[in-house]
Amino acid sequence: MSAIVAIVGRPNVGKSTFFNRLIQRREAIVDAVSGVTRDRHYGKSDWNGKEFSLIDTGGYVLGSDDIFEQEIDKQVELAIEEADAIIFMVDVEAGITGMDEDVARLLRKVSKPVFLVVNKVDNAKREEQAVEFYSLGLGDYYSLSSINGSGTGELLDALVEVLPESTEEADELPRFAVVGRPNAGKSSFINALIGEDRYIVTDIAGTTRDSIDTRYNRFGFEFNLVDTAGIRRKAKVKEDLEFYSVMRSIRAIEHADVCLLVVDATRGFDGQVENIFWLAARNNKGIVILVNKWDLIEKETQSVKKFTQNIKKSIEPFTDVPIIFISALTKQRIFKAIETAVTVYENRSKKIPTRKLNDIMLPIIEHTPPPSYKGKYVRIKFCTQLPTPYPQFAFFCNLPQYVKDPYKRFLENKLRENFDFTGVPITIFMRKK
Repeated sequence: MSAIVAIVGRPNVGKSTFFNRLIQRREAIVDAVSGVTRDRHYGKSDWNGKEFSLIDTGGYVLGSDDIFEQEIDKQVELAIEEADAIIFMVDVEAGITGMDEDVARLLRKVSKPVFLVVNKVDNAKREEQAVEFYSLGLGDYYSLSSINGSGTGELLDALVEVLPESTEEADELPRFAVVGRPNAGKSSFINALIGEDRYIVTDIAGTTRDSIDTRYNRFGFEFNLVDTAGIRRKAKVKEDLEFYSVMRSIRAIEHADVCLLVVDATRGFDGQVENIFWLAARNNKGIVILVNKWDLIEKETQSVKKFTQNIKKSIEPFTDVPIIFISALTKQRIFKAIETAVTVYENRSKKIPTRKLNDIMLPIIEHTPPPSYKGKYVRIKFCTQLPTPYPQFAFFCNLPQYVKDPYKRFLENKLRENFDFTGVPITIFMRKK
């Protein structure tokens, strides 16, 4: 599980530019979903081989200054609580503002590593001006320019030094994370499974504080169930609920093998749920969609079919995902949900012998080869599954750069038709033979 680094600071100091620079540093952009919660960003970055998750706490309420300040305080407190390290960004052009002083006051009390970063320092004069930021009382600062990237290296060297080593669970049991929006019925679903009210279920959104693990052993299945919701209700922080639940979901998703995405049938598969879905898919996790509170829906003959079609439309092109209609309240189909999760887990760890793979895939490719590109023909000679914890395949050919996404999707669909990978994202690489 990778460490979490939060970027905090008042608006317009260049946090997002810096964030974008960091996540694009990798050859593949793993994830940069704007609006995982309203307009905060979450992404993956790595430096010197150490991977970490980055959260840009953008997303402020527009309005009067005092609303601004409350929002910023709230965001900073959340970041302090959740992140392993904090980057506090200020702007050399503007100098120290009252808002910067507020944030610094919060950060001075923190025992976690805080990096003061002075942005927009792109010449010697500004380098001199940056000295005033010592007065924030946070010790040394790093000066950089997030537009052209100068100074970023020193900051990242220091940052990865202090990040905790990513912990891989030694526990061999499959981990199933129950994720979804607040109030979709995640805790009720777990209570219904375990058969005891281990979690307090109330109608107030977000009464679960931490991801809680429960070892589950019934009907011959044994695995860890992770409940995520995660709000501590303290008087001091007027909780920013969605932000918190997303940070929890991120941690749980990164940690899990299979994500059970609980959707509230009365609210539908909205943007927030879709973001959590793509977060799991981009992290290569198995996914089962559970439509909860199905007992509350007025049924017509086509209800299930319509609902299923709507969801599949939202998650294209990755539609090979099981969708189960459940009610945590009446326990309808909750064991089917678990059986399906176990199947998805098995699909995710499935290894296909290379010979079998080639026997099936090469004739398909011969029958429907990749379209020619500028008069050049791509010949795919061989394919193999890579030794990764989730399904990734390499296809070896003479001109890998000419194989475009539509053909990769065609290959993926053929793999799904011939080998059961329901619920699991598949990655396809074209390699030069």
